[in-house]
Amino acid sequence: MNRPLFVTIVAGLVFIGMNAMAYEKRAYTVLEKEQNFEVRDYAPAVVAETIVKGNFKDVGSKGFRILFDYISGENEKKESISMTAPVTQESTQKEEGERIAMTAPVTQEATSAGYRITFMMPSDLTLKTLPTPLDPRIQLRQEPSQRYAAIQYSGFWSQKNYDRHLSELQAWMKKKSLSPTGEAVWARYDAPFMPWFWRTNEILIPIQS
Repeated sequence: MNRPLFVTIVAGLVFIGMNAMAYEKRAYTVLEKEQNFEVRDYAPAVVAETIVKGNFKDVGSKGFRILFDYISGENEKKESISMTAPVTQESTQKEEGERIAMTAPVTQEATSAGYRITFMMPSDLTLKTLPTPLDPRIQLRQEPSQRYAAIQYSGFWSQKNYDRHLSELQAWMKKKSLSPTGEAVWARYDAPFMPWFWRTNEILIPIQS
């Protein structure tokens, strides 16, 4: 295969992938912006969450599989919550049903029990209308409005990359006299096939409103 054709095919695949990921994101208002730092007010949202034990690198994949099974039909109504974020999933024997849309980002947060992994549920669904998970490891929860300090960055999903940007965000918060009220949350917006230099990653730290 000649080089121009190869480049065209790769670019086309990436373009398709990027357009497939035009999914719903949790609504927020930017109150302050400086380079790649922001202060944001987030609207309330319903999330599906699970707590996973393990190391920083592996818990995201474990938690993602648990929650992805829920939105794929492992719930009391056997409904699929329509998915808008591309993922790779090994096929299993499940009944077909309606789709419940998956949203962005997938978040990861350290807790005393392990890492908390969450999917935000589509904004047109509520705790009353969402199907009950069959997996007892999954909880549906209403997240209140919250103010966060945020940093956005691209690159690999490594702890080294995360730690470096977390330190940058903490230094910026100190300069701005912003005090944290909780643990840092790691947010990922892209599927694994997205080239590392095009990925959108964020770290969010809750602060006082």
